[in-house]
This record gives sequence, structure tokens and C-alpha cells, in this order.
Amino acid sequence: MGNSITVSEKKEFIEWFLDHYELQKKGAAFLLRYLSSDEKLLKKVHFVENVRYLWKSLIISTKCSNMPPFRFIKNKRVDSDVETAFFDIKFSPDEDIYIGLYFKDRNTCPEYAAVLEGNPMEKQDLVQDKLLSLFAEILLDQAVLDFQEKQLYKKIDDALATGDREAFLQLSEQWRKMLELKE
Repeated sequence: MGNSITVSEKKEFIEWFLDHYELQKKGAAFLLRYLSSDEKLLKKVHFVENVRYLWKSLIISTKCSNMPPFRFIKNKRVDSDVETAFFDIKFSPDEDIYIGLYFKDRNTCPEYAAVLEGNPMEKQDLVQDKLLSLFAEILLDQAVLDFQEKQLYKKIDDALATGDREAFLQLSEQWRKMLELKE
């Protein structure tokens, strides 16, 4: 997945795609042709696997896919009208647009893989996921320490209750070491 897909590569891919697949919504083919006819627009087109969290995106599906036929998403608003997407793109040519195509064998299609780019918002998701994972790990470690501390308290109490001096001294040493680790 490179980040420097050329305009000609995108144009060739769109032509190849339209030659090999029939779209569920005919107007979507017109929209793809429109995009491929304008180099300035093609510079702003990015094919991605997942359009989640992106400000402006299209979902386009072929007849061999179970996905919705067409979705235009802009600023969290979803529209299934191709004409709305067309006019938005036409009158906002400087905005990036991310396209998720859904078709049979998309995961193994070398032509599609050649034009795929990364979703810039997924990087933020990865950072967020790592932070959440780290936070969860810290909480889990603290819970384990709290449990071990309570168990040690109980053992010290039991040693005092039974008068087991040797066990008390050994457990007290463990308690001291645990306190040092906390500091």
C-alpha cells in the first residue's frame, strides 16, 4: 500500500475496474468516469480498504457484492444519492475524497492492491488502541498488586494469630520489599 499512487495509475485502474465489474448503481459508474476524466480530481482521489472516520468518502459496490450499492459520506452525513456526491465533488474539487470499492475477490485483486492507500485516520486509531491497551495493562498490573498485597496482609495476620514467628518475619520481609517496589 503505497502513498504515492500516480494519476495515470488511478485512471488505468478505474478503466480496468469498470471493464471488469458491473456496479449495483449505474450512476456510480458515471461518477467514476467523471473522476477519471479530470487529473486535478484524480490527485484528490484515494482508494482505501476502510472509509471509517474519513471526512469525505464514497462506498461503491458491484453486483457481486453484498455491500450497500452506493454511499456518499461527508462530515458524518450519509447519502445514497450519486447526484449529491457528484455535485459535491464538482463544486469542491480541492477536497480529498476516499473511495472504498466492494467487489468479489477484492482482497486478492492485484490491480486494486496497486492503488490502495492507507486510511489516514486508522493511524490515529492505532495510537489510540495502543494507549488503551497500555492503560488496560497498567490497570491489570495494579489489580494484581492489590490482590497480592491483600493476600500478604492475610498471611501476616494468620502468622500473628498462630504465633508463627518465623513465618511472620519472612512475610514481613516480603511486605518490606513490596513497599520498596511501590516507591
